[in-house]
Amino acid sequence: MQSITVLEVIRQGQIGGGESHLLDLVSGFDSTVNTIVLAFTPGQMIDALRAQGVKCYVIETSHPFDFRIIKQIRELIKKEEIQIIHAHGSRAASNVALIAKMMRIPLIYTVHGWSFHQDQSPMISYLRARSEKIICAMSNQVICVSESNQQTGIQTFGLKKSVVIENGINLSRFNPDNSFKNIRKEFGFNVDDFIVGFIGRITLQKDPMNFIKSIAIAHKKESGIKGFLVGEGDMKDEAIAYIRENSLEDVIRTSNFRSDIPDLLNAIDVFCLPSLWEGLSIALLEAMAMGKALVVTPTDGTKEVITDQVNGLVAQYNNPENHAELYIAYFKDSLLKEKCEKEAKALVEKRFDSKWVSAKVTEIYKSLVLKQ
Repeated sequence: MQSITVLEVIRQGQIGGGESHLLDLVSGFDSTVNTIVLAFTPGQMIDALRAQGVKCYVIETSHPFDFRIIKQIRELIKKEEIQIIHAHGSRAASNVALIAKMMRIPLIYTVHGWSFHQDQSPMISYLRARSEKIICAMSNQVICVSESNQQTGIQTFGLKKSVVIENGINLSRFNPDNSFKNIRKEFGFNVDDFIVGFIGRITLQKDPMNFIKSIAIAHKKESGIKGFLVGEGDMKDEAIAYIRENSLEDVIRTSNFRSDIPDLLNAIDVFCLPSLWEGLSIALLEAMAMGKALVVTPTDGTKEVITDQVNGLVAQYNNPENHAELYIAYFKDSLLKEKCEKEAKALVEKRFDSKWVSAKVTEIYKSLVLKQ
């Protein structure tokens, strides 16, 4: 079979969960898939893909359903003779679904968490759900990254044509037996500090203010507990301002986005994911592979992976006091911490290898091309 030319479309060129997924997905394809990537902002992911020899395009827009860029996308599709369009996330899908329909090109939509969620007003949530329903109806195949994600779509708007392919990660890269840089020394942590890390996009979805407040609470009760906030996003300025205004600079170290995620994870004791919604967090799987203790909220994909008191501790949404209690539980109970670390690592090794994801997605590509 000749190679299939696929346009992988994603909202941003910076690295977040969906972008890490795309990097690993593309890296796992064999010669039967010719990958071209389209993002709507530049960033580190685009740089990394180009360094791997992947052809990438950036058509800049910050809007969903942006009809101003239709012509550019159509020209790209014609020029590269695209056979399949694979959109990652609702923002990306909204800007290619109509074009795929008009040009009669099969569209795959991977849902990395629905755009509607519990913290929105009823009207906004309803409108987001309607737009997701339209996008899914226009897709030839919908991929959900967790069973819970799929069930949410079915229950909310009668999702059809969906299959579950759980996210995976590069287990060779996220291996605690590798050698790592001394991140603790670089950021001025003491050897005996008990570090709780937040590594990801600093946006509303991830609830960074909950993390910052929870670290402040935990540190007052146990001075050995400190925080490490790593990432960028539209709430970064607010987060940094809060840390400064409350004189927390010595308690919470901060860093801009870094690509050396395994080194960062190696440096921390607990990984915190206080998200308000998720599909199935790549960052969570990476932390599990690195054998980290976990404090998480029960979002769609997370609750399928983490069992409270077994391979992690499950916290209440937007509740910094509760998060702080769980950090302290690990701090005081080394046996609990070791058990959760061991169980989390075993699960991710058994179930979440990115090579399997690439193979399953390739089979979908082949089946859609054969149907044309």
